[in-house]
Amino acid sequence: MTRSHAIAVVGATATGKTALAAALARAFPAEIVCADSRQVFVELEIGTGRPTPAERAAHPHHLFATLHLGQHASAGWYAAVAGEVCDDIRGRGRTPLLVGGSGLYLKSLREGITATPPHDPAVRDRLRVEIEAHGPEALHARLAQVDPASALRLAPRDRQRISRALEVHELTGKPLSWWHARPSRGDSEVIWTVIEVVVEPDELRRRIAERTRWMFAHGLVAETRALLEAGHGDALRSLRAIGYDEAMEVIAGGLAPAEAVTRVDQRTAQLAKRQRTWFRHQIEAVRLDATGGSFEGLTDAARDILVSAGFATRREAPRIDRPQLPH
Repeated sequence: MTRSHAIAVVGATATGKTALAAALARAFPAEIVCADSRQVFVELEIGTGRPTPAERAAHPHHLFATLHLGQHASAGWYAAVAGEVCDDIRGRGRTPLLVGGSGLYLKSLREGITATPPHDPAVRDRLRVEIEAHGPEALHARLAQVDPASALRLAPRDRQRISRALEVHELTGKPLSWWHARPSRGDSEVIWTVIEVVVEPDELRRRIAERTRWMFAHGLVAETRALLEAGHGDALRSLRAIGYDEAMEVIAGGLAPAEAVTRVDQRTAQLAKRQRTWFRHQIEAVRLDATGGSFEGLTDAARDILVSAGFATRREAPRIDRPQLPH
């Protein structure tokens, strides 16, 4: 049986993964798949450094801006949906090119993990109100119509589990019993070529500082204020997302803008250190040093790695300039 292929461009935040992946997607018949735990949320644009809407429209991108705040992203959820996306891409005769800094997401796709269906607090709260109004037995009867296997397993007065099973069916269109029956899937038949982009610590700190200032200058606080006014405060706080936490404190008056910038720099540098350590010990990759050198040179080196691994370039592989921050 012919084995399939996948490409991954990984590394710490602010190393330039997004730009490199875009260049490679233009050079090879590949489609980009998000592997970042924050970039999957629709509402988080400025503070996540994901490709802009124009960039996503210029070339096939998948799983960016997929979930709404309040829905639950997990490694299990990612393994399920990314696996299906990658299968679809291969079915079109192209190669999935995963890009991001969430190593656990990539590992879950490669090695397999039991899929976890999504959560939505709004749906859960509405079902709780219905249970109080009509009783758990009424919702158990509804569950029996859409998910007989789960209804048979659950007691008619098991409020919490009945509510969860109905929530899963409403959010995914599939019964909870279907999710439970899914095997842990891993892409064992896939040949992976993983490129880790690395940058020396001093330069990476400079890049982080530049990106932080770009985000605050280009509306991070205004974006956060709009999310709070739209009622997303609790969901946003639960993410503990760097940049958004500090913007919320600025809005609340507990943190001066200059202090917020400094704190974001510090937290991002700490995140980058954890990411470097994780990738060094958890994944086998070809490491490309992006310190100092030209973006064109980095792109050529990555292209050479993929050609050596058996990937054929397009007849005409247009170059792409390194985009402006925040990538």
